[in-house]
Amino acid sequence: MIIITGATGALNGATVDHLLETIAPDEIVVVARDAAKAARFADVGVEVRTGDYADAASLPRAFAGADQLLLVSSSDPHADAVSLHRSAIEAASAAGVGRILYTSHQGAAPETPFGPGRDHFATEQILADSGIAWTSLRNGFYAHSLTWFLGAWRDSGVIQVPTDGPVSWTAREDAAEAAARILLSNGAYDGPTTLTARDAPTFTQIAAIATEVAGRPVETQVLGADEWVAAQVASGQQEFMARFMLDMYQAAADGYFAGTSPLLGELLHREPRTVRSLLEADAAVH
Repeated sequence: MIIITGATGALNGATVDHLLETIAPDEIVVVARDAAKAARFADVGVEVRTGDYADAASLPRAFAGADQLLLVSSSDPHADAVSLHRSAIEAASAAGVGRILYTSHQGAAPETPFGPGRDHFATEQILADSGIAWTSLRNGFYAHSLTWFLGAWRDSGVIQVPTDGPVSWTAREDAAEAAARILLSNGAYDGPTTLTARDAPTFTQIAAIATEVAGRPVETQVLGADEWVAAQVASGQQEFMARFMLDMYQAAADGYFAGTSPLLGELLHREPRTVRSLLEADAAVH
């Protein structure tokens, strides 16, 4: 039995869709905080259970019978993600889960400036100490968020950043498909498993790609931290979120998102999506 948390979200929901291409619905269970939001899976014969990381008592029953359990990481920047993940892992242990697969991040490290990267690393340590077989899916930074990071470059011809660094922007769709293939491998991948696009362009390099895609000049402006945060707040962004994302840029400049791996392409049996393909798809709708 494969049990999937977070299936009402885009990442793990797509993983379930890929699993259903290969295995029967009765071999899959999805766990959701609100079962009604998982109705599309129930409609095709997938069992839906209710479970919430913040309600530890709900989890052992939700995870019961899992040969493999795919745990989605908490996406709430205000939450104590490590405590939530610890509750889920302890519940998995109590339920006798055979293997945990956890949606981590390429930049997981104890000293990274990016807060979620520290949370992912701490969660991996809990997994390592749990006594349960585990796989950490260290996905590259999800490429769909790049449209937010690039801002209004189509109108301005300018990509404003506080600092520059390489990022292996990775399509969430590709990561979801790879997770399904890893689940179907029955334990062939153990421990930290890096899944990234082939390249890790800097924002300056992305501006060059954008220039070619748009057919007009696009440049990168490096503003510095304080000026960039002030610009974000002036544009209506909450200061908390601006500083949260500032940490991502600083981690990129420090090289935490620079590494790449061929594994994603090998799992997909094709080239992963690229920054160029993302910009071209975006251009097609503008």
